[in-house]
Formats: sequence, structure tokens, C-alpha cells
Amino acid sequence: MAAVYLVTGGGRGIGAAVARLAAKQGAAVGVNYVANASAAQAVVDEIIDQGGKAIAIQGDMAIEADIISLFDQCEAALGPVTVLVNNAGVLDQEGSLEDFSAERITRIVELNVTGALICAREAVRRMSTKAGGNGGSIVNISSMAATLGSGGVYVDYAASKGAIDSLTIGLAREVAQQAIRVNGVRPGIIDTDIHASGGNPSRAIDLAHTVPMGRAGRPEEIAEAVIWLASDKASYVTGSTINVSGGR
Repeated sequence: MAAVYLVTGGGRGIGAAVARLAAKQGAAVGVNYVANASAAQAVVDEIIDQGGKAIAIQGDMAIEADIISLFDQCEAALGPVTVLVNNAGVLDQEGSLEDFSAERITRIVELNVTGALICAREAVRRMSTKAGGNGGSIVNISSMAATLGSGGVYVDYAASKGAIDSLTIGLAREVAQQAIRVNGVRPGIIDTDIHASGGNPSRAIDLAHTVPMGRAGRPEEIAEAVIWLASDKASYVTGSTINVSGGR
């Protein structure tokens, strides 16, 4: 049976790269987006044009009802979800914690932490053999910010990704005997448009010299790690988070 991927935040950057690679390897893919319908549909159209199967599904991953609907729509169109890629995330303008508003911090935590937890919960409810499911895999997209802290840039984002690392370890142990594996990937400085959200569109290029390998990473390099962790080739891997950061 072909895998069914559900990729949150799948219309751009790392999420889009994961969706494309999963489809290339024969999976059906649910591509979630919150606002940019055209970008998500472009990913879907590309997959379909190459003979794959995909659907774009709108939903705000900070809203529980949207998350539940996302899983329901994906399952109705493609079949039971076998792989959740918990990728949706947000950051804000670079700065110091002392200047961050409560509204900003709440927004980041609601999507990056609460939303990811609820997405994982819904995946477990559907995948768990204890609940009659067939098992599956969850891959959480963390960040090297979780280990580096991002002081003076976005400590709130870094803290939210630290929570994702804890989710990966704890949930992996919780569901290991329910045929669900839970792993994570920590991207380093990757050349995507998320940096524009922090007010520094050229950040990946500007900081390339700080990476031991001397360059920013590509979304496709993150996707390779995600697809491996979700595959049977990683059948004895759970509770692990892989750094894909060029040594940074």
C-alpha cells in the first residue's frame, strides 16, 4: 500500500520540498497551507503533472478544528494518513525578548507548539494499532535554534523548537508499542523565504560563512532526511532528531 503523507505548511520551502520528494517516491500527499493557496496548488499541480497524487488543503494549524478537518479531508481524498510531517511554523522580526509583545509570543507558541502537539495527537489517534490503526510515522521539523538559542534574534522561536525536540522524545516512547515511530529533523540555515518573516530576507546568504561547510542548506537536503526517517529504512529509529545543518 502506498504511503499517504500529510505535510503541514506544505506550500513553500521545506514543506514543499518534502511533498515533492515524497510524491516522487510514490506517496500520495496532502499539502496543507494557511493562506497562500496558489503556492500550495502549484506544488500539487507539479506532483500531478508528474503522475503523482496530491491535494491542497487549507487550514490554520493554530486552530484545533482546522487540524481535525485537515486530517479528515486528507483521509477522505487519499486514504489513511501514514506519515505526518509536522512542518508548519512561524517566526517574527529579529530582536530581543525584552521587546517582544505577549501577542507575538502567543502567536508563535500557538502554532509552533500547541498546533504541533494537536497535529501529533490527531495522527496518533488515527495511526495507533491500539485504536485499530495500521501504524505510521511522525516527523517533526525542529530547528538548530533549539540548541543554539538564537539570542538577540528570536529566542521565542528557539524556545518553541526546543519544545518540539521534547515532543519528539516523549511521544516516541509513548507510542513505540503502537507501531508509530516519532523522529525529528533540525535544519540549520536553509535558503527559504522564512527569513523574510524575520525581516532579513538575505539571512541565509549573509550567515553562510558561519556554517562549517561554508554555505546555506537547500530545502531538498532537509527533505531527504525527512523521507528517510519516515521510510522503512529507518524502521528501528524512533525518538531521534537529526541535525541537517552543515556542521553548525
